[in-house]
Amino acid sequence: MKSRVFVTRVIPEKGLEMLRQHADIEVWQEPLPPPYQILIEKTRGRDGLLCLLTDRIDAGFIAALGPQVKVISQMAVGVDNIDVAAATARGIPVGNTPGVLTDTTADFAWALLMAAARRVVEGDRFTRSGRWKTWGPIDFLGPDISGATLGIIGFGRIGQGMAKRARGFDMRILYFDRTRKPEAEREYGATFTGLDDLLRESDFVSLHTDLSPKTYHLMNDVRLGKMKQGGILINTARGPVVDPAALYRALSSRSIACAALDVTEPEPIDRNDPLLSLDNIIITPHIASASHQTRTRMATMAAANLIAGLKGEPLPNCVNPQVYSMIAK
Repeated sequence: MKSRVFVTRVIPEKGLEMLRQHADIEVWQEPLPPPYQILIEKTRGRDGLLCLLTDRIDAGFIAALGPQVKVISQMAVGVDNIDVAAATARGIPVGNTPGVLTDTTADFAWALLMAAARRVVEGDRFTRSGRWKTWGPIDFLGPDISGATLGIIGFGRIGQGMAKRARGFDMRILYFDRTRKPEAEREYGATFTGLDDLLRESDFVSLHTDLSPKTYHLMNDVRLGKMKQGGILINTARGPVVDPAALYRALSSRSIACAALDVTEPEPIDRNDPLLSLDNIIITPHIASASHQTRTRMATMAAANLIAGLKGEPLPNCVNPQVYSMIAK
């Protein structure tokens, strides 16, 4: 008899094909995530769950699962929406999809940096509105990217991918991280520095840190106030790393020049959020990993984690491997 699995959204077909070979699957077909209570009802009594960042997998949800659940597999790198400790206490391995989206996300962060610096979105809106009448020598001026200073907060794989791209533009690269990374410093010509110094010296600040109590609202009034007046902030990490009210104050007062966000707090951003009233901000709908190849690879990795869990085998990518020693006991 096949295992029974619930998939919380339509994912690339290649991942679904893999799952169908090993399980009877039900896929939530609606464009919005399943409401919390429906998510519980759909998952209770099943052997596995394939979920997304938009699903709240908290302690209450995990407690409501039946005893037969074997695995939770997330189609994402981050798992801050999952109470991993609660899953571990239940002996449930949790999988994620690391590594696969490094280049795709770094590409997109770089695209946001360039679009913000050269005011691409503003220019497009200006053209579409019919206001473009002639070439203007002082219209839509922005900073040069080549030779500027890039500050990278969080120097993991994606942060280093950003540094790799910056080298092609002869940028000075500063980074701040919990630990120094001498090998990466040598490879990318990056300099480790304190956070305050990075903010003061950088023309562009790009966020690539995880979300934790220490990074929640890392970019607040105080830290935004330490950025250069013409500085540009890019966030492809997690929305709550930036305090949205503080960002609005910094942008509306022009204490920083511009921001480009692929993630927001909350997500999606409320249509009446004051940030949307500003011209000097770009906001995209969490699409940094949205290439055909990357999303398909994420789907197949999530499927592989789920299938391994259903078989009682170690997950290829498990965020709580200590669960296996608990199961062995």
